[in-house]
Amino acid sequence: MAGHFDLTDLQLIVHIGDWHSLTRGAEKTHLSLPAASTRIKNLEEHFGTQLLYRTSQGVTLTPSGEALTRHARTVMRQVEQLRGDMQEFARGVKGHVRVLANTTAMTEFMPAVLGRFLAAHPDVNVELRERLSYLIVRAVAEGSADLGIVAGCTADQGLQFIPYRKDRLVMVAAASHPLAREPAVAFADTLGNDYVGLSEWSAIHPFLVQAAAALGRTFKFRIEVGNFEAVCRMIETGVGIGVIPESVALRFARALNIAIVPLTDDWALRELQICVRDRDALPAFARELVDMLVADVPEHEREGEGEGKRAPPAAG
Repeated sequence: MAGHFDLTDLQLIVHIGDWHSLTRGAEKTHLSLPAASTRIKNLEEHFGTQLLYRTSQGVTLTPSGEALTRHARTVMRQVEQLRGDMQEFARGVKGHVRVLANTTAMTEFMPAVLGRFLAAHPDVNVELRERLSYLIVRAVAEGSADLGIVAGCTADQGLQFIPYRKDRLVMVAAASHPLAREPAVAFADTLGNDYVGLSEWSAIHPFLVQAAAALGRTFKFRIEVGNFEAVCRMIETGVGIGVIPESVALRFARALNIAIVPLTDDWALRELQICVRDRDALPAFARELVDMLVADVPEHEREGEGEGKRAPPAAG
């Protein structure tokens, strides 16, 4: 068996997989073609399996080559995170927490908690990004996020899910809109109307598009805007209707002439969960952030909380 492999070998196999070319893989890794060929040969000897199919059109990965590439991508991503963390330590930062959350958690529940957390930990940085729930679960499982907040609870993949908050999606319409007089409405019955929505970069946008697609319908987005306040203000003017978190709708309904109509769909009621690989294995400051998030839950939402429903995750 050949000797040990290194990060350059892993970067090389990733580049080869990206470009389907040994020559381009060598160039992107800053290696000569003979040096790259030798490294691939040594990897194949090390693992005892062929990694590349070589043809006159170029190279493609064998199944074992594809498996190695997946692992190599994970390692290289972790190396980049390590490099970034070390640079922050050199600047005096003592910790870094990577958090992924859905739209509701980011806009409604987390700002106040994060403000208190960062004030108490001036030497800790938080990287907060918005993602769909299933992507959050994947990122936490792969180690590219320390914790996530998801709607619903997926197959656990060895992860821990901590009950967090409850939230409901509702339809919002101008007070003069015909649907505003309904006591409740099914999502399917709203799809003939123009919609005001968040941009496609928000987590709730693709979720609603998927919900419509599951009904064999398409969304009619009249306008897409950047935040919930803009959504509600456009709805008030009669541009269209929208589906947003109830907590958001109630806040803006105090100042705007809009109506809130419950959705009858099961997926409209969501149980948000905090998702981690291992709570006890988190750095102390990351565990404290989890504790602060849980402690921030209102008492009426704590009543009867359990493990959460095993429903497919929502997104907004």
